[in-house]
Amino acid sequence: MILIVDDDPSVTSSLSLLFKQQGMPSHVEHTPAGALAWLQTRACRLVVQDMNFSRQTSGAEGLDLLERIRAAQPDLPVVLITAWGSIALAVEGMKRGAADFITKPWSNPQVLHVVHTTLGLAETALAAAREAVSRDDLDARHDFSQIVGADPRLLRVLDTIGRVAPTDAPILITGESGTGKELVADAIHRNSQRRRQPFVKVNLGGVATSLFESEMFGHVRGAFTDAKADRKGRFALAHGGTIFLDEIGDLDLSAQVKLLRVLQDRTFEVLGSSQRVTVDVRVVCATNRLLADMVARGEFREDLLYRVNLISLHLPPLRERRGDIPVLAERFLRVIEQVYRREGLQLSADAVRWLQQQPWPGNIRELRQAIERAVLVTGKSALAAADFSALAERPDADAVADALPPVGAMTIDEIEKAMILKALSHHGGNLSRVATALGLSRPALYRRLDKHEIAV
Repeated sequence: MILIVDDDPSVTSSLSLLFKQQGMPSHVEHTPAGALAWLQTRACRLVVQDMNFSRQTSGAEGLDLLERIRAAQPDLPVVLITAWGSIALAVEGMKRGAADFITKPWSNPQVLHVVHTTLGLAETALAAAREAVSRDDLDARHDFSQIVGADPRLLRVLDTIGRVAPTDAPILITGESGTGKELVADAIHRNSQRRRQPFVKVNLGGVATSLFESEMFGHVRGAFTDAKADRKGRFALAHGGTIFLDEIGDLDLSAQVKLLRVLQDRTFEVLGSSQRVTVDVRVVCATNRLLADMVARGEFREDLLYRVNLISLHLPPLRERRGDIPVLAERFLRVIEQVYRREGLQLSADAVRWLQQQPWPGNIRELRQAIERAVLVTGKSALAAADFSALAERPDADAVADALPPVGAMTIDEIEKAMILKALSHHGGNLSRVATALGLSRPALYRRLDKHEIAV
């Protein structure tokens, strides 16, 4: 049963009919007092409530009702109804425990998306009360083949992915550079109901502000000087599937406003056209920045933060899961064998111990780069601790010997990739410094990362 609380009969009638058409029974109350009284005697799966009653516009009555419902039934999800101009009020409601919010005027698909997602998350929260699971248990139920490790912190993340992936809940993946956020986003898509639909990746750090609308929403011919043909945007390409917005913390405020609107309404206007397009996408975002701190500094919109992180996944740094380093290293050796046409690569026991003792500020990416560099520079098939320590201690000024490989040993593309990997390792994954060191603009660096399939 869904409880609808609103003093406007047209609103309650519309929502009741919509839910009935979806086979979801509902009950209507027009006052906070009536809602609280009904909840004392009836079972309910979800509350959808307005923020204003009795001609008040401050939202105080709605917030009070929310708090009283949460106090009486902490596990009962509440979805708020508010006007687009009052999103700040909805954000305050989410701070106080609301599950999500709907803006007026709404579209029926938008309402159903929020309701189905909220109900799905409530069910997964109840199931999460069981005991911790092993990696074997997780692999038996889900496809986590691209993610290596069995550290308890990682298993908690994978368990959460397995629970929330079937829903359409927006997810924010946080963690230091190189912890595997893109792999986690891919795992969310592969374990979702949308797995057979597109998975579109967008590195927002590589999208120029002037091109944001064209890149994300597309354009029609003649929309601007160089628009010689119609072009689909990333959201349209992701229709029916998942869109992964990486480096969301790099967006400027003007782009954040445009992104917020499409995430809220699932509609957008193609650049150069006045028609609104509706899109069905699951949104997954990632960042290595502290968005809460950026909100406090006025660099990131608080309403956007609450829109993208209904579920938050934090990936632990490699230094906190050292037990996974041996299996990660083994995986990288097998990949390197294929990429560089080498066979029989292996690490000695002391090499593994050396790798486990390092701080790895660039995390998993830096670990792979260190192994790849050792293979390329030493030319050995069996790597010992001394091979890694010698490369780590060698000053850049003296590293002339590994500047160029023997003629015929590598192609131009392989040399370019190796230099990018070396710069990433040297600068701990800081892309701005890497771009500067290589004499590239940040967008140009992103294009080369895509070209060489280097995950960042």
